[in-house]
Amino acid sequence: MIKFLLFCILFVLCWPVALLALFLYPLAWILLLPFRLVGIAVGGVFALLWVLLTLPIRILR
Repeated sequence: MIKFLLFCILFVLCWPVALLALFLYPLAWILLLPFRLVGIAVGGVFALLWVLLTLPIRILR
């Protein structure tokens, strides 16, 4: 809701920039999507390694 209100304010103050942002936002989202997926995968690998490294300590408790 806040993003929409900010967009409305931007549209009132400077409508060409608001329209440019409206068309470029989906393009930027699509271009950055692979980096987000890689970040999720790397985070999962680090979580798996952490579990594997701490498993013997958990078993010995």
